[in-house]
Amino acid sequence: MEDAQGFLGHPEVGFLSMLLIGVLAGWIAEKVTASDHSIFTNILVGIAGAFVGGVLASLMNIQVFGFIRTLVSAIVGAILILFIWHWVHNRR
Repeated sequence: MEDAQGFLGHPEVGFLSMLLIGVLAGWIAEKVTASDHSIFTNILVGIAGAFVGGVLASLMNIQVFGFIRTLVSAIVGAILILFIWHWVHNRR
């Protein structure tokens, strides 16, 4: 499970890097899914997306390291989270 944390799990990654990845991944996922969220929600979705993307990458034996790979992983995870959220929300 250590690999699933990827870039964000390393001690040298600071709080600002985590926020930057969260903001960028959440914002890009928001645009891709045609959602409308606050910056706080984008950060949360982006950080959660980084975890989901890291788990998916780990399951597919793809190594996630460095800022760019972590950002891509977080974007994929965040888009997946938002697609699932919209799918569940629209089924009600």
